[in-house]
Amino acid sequence: MNTQLSIRLAKVKPSPSIAAKAQVDALRAAGRKIIDFTLGEPDFATPAHIVQGGLDALAQGHTRYTGSAGMPALRRAIAAKFARENRLCFAAENIIVGVGAKNLIFNAFAATLNEGDEVIVPAPFWVSYPDMVLMNGGTPVIAPSSAASGFKLSAEALEAAITPRTRWLILNTPNNPTGAVYTADELQALCAVLRRHPQVWLMTDEIYEHFVFGQAQHLSPLNVAPELAERTLVVNGVSKAYAMTGWRIGYAAGPVSLIKALTLMASQTTTCPSAMAQAAAVVALDGEQDCVRAACALFETRCDRMVQLLNEIPGIACAWPDGAFYVFPSVAGLLGRKTPAGHVLASDMDVTLFLLDHAGVAVIDGSSYGMPAHLRLSFATSVDQIEAGCAAMRSAMQALS
Repeated sequence: MNTQLSIRLAKVKPSPSIAAKAQVDALRAAGRKIIDFTLGEPDFATPAHIVQGGLDALAQGHTRYTGSAGMPALRRAIAAKFARENRLCFAAENIIVGVGAKNLIFNAFAATLNEGDEVIVPAPFWVSYPDMVLMNGGTPVIAPSSAASGFKLSAEALEAAITPRTRWLILNTPNNPTGAVYTADELQALCAVLRRHPQVWLMTDEIYEHFVFGQAQHLSPLNVAPELAERTLVVNGVSKAYAMTGWRIGYAAGPVSLIKALTLMASQTTTCPSAMAQAAAVVALDGEQDCVRAACALFETRCDRMVQLLNEIPGIACAWPDGAFYVFPSVAGLLGRKTPAGHVLASDMDVTLFLLDHAGVAVIDGSSYGMPAHLRLSFATSVDQIEAGCAAMRSAMQALS
């Protein structure tokens, strides 16, 4: 069969996180016991009151299409959430509901990028950002950071990355994969650069906002630079905070002109998100938030244990993240060492494969996130699994020469 595929598609890689999950599933199906640190989703069920909200919606006949921008009740709940939790004022007309936050990010690029337009993507980055830019004819411009800077984009790096073709900066705080959380001063410095470049829009991905630890505090860039609202798209969703990844409900807020464009995109692609899932999201946002606070406390406990154990493994150095549910340790101290079979660990991918083969532990290489010599591990799993996985990693590392 001769199938003609788009030239753009040839530039796109499969999602490393989805590929890692598929590999874990295949190994488990073959009888291997694998401890999985790749999953980017809570390991517990959606809270019962939210599930009941979905069931009630089905019983009440919420089984039909909704408007492409989302149910009015959900858009009102989102506006109330922004006002209550983020001190941001959005009307319903400024809000769209999507089939997950990922769908909205993709559609925002599709609606705004022309061939050769540039999108600044700070590294380390969520694996899908660059490929979504490529799929829509744009050029991802990777802006580097370092462990010394807390894996955060500096104003100087942002300024250096901007060109006349720059269309967007995409900023993720709290960050996947590092857990970095930008402070008010850091956001203010970035927004000062954006003020000097009015052609650059800001997309801020705040999907992990409720998971911040210690003294860290989540802020939206619009909290420090409200004058950028006319060129900012705030992206969020219920997937992480309410353990609703499979319900596929994201949302975004921005200028009316952009929201109308995204609604047009939805009308010709997904039509609308699931009516039942939207009704459940209303229950999540309007209901009690104790479940979110409990999840944050649980993740902080797991985070502390994983960082402690990783730092006890020679060759691994792991900083404490300020948020999300990932750690991003350096494995530079392992590179150049030999496995029992005589294979040299020359890259973070080699370390990843070694851990999978010899420890039965699945992680994701840092190169997929734009930062070689690191690994991403999720602590969205039990303390027992964290302890067992770190023990298996330590034992495997002792076999290196």
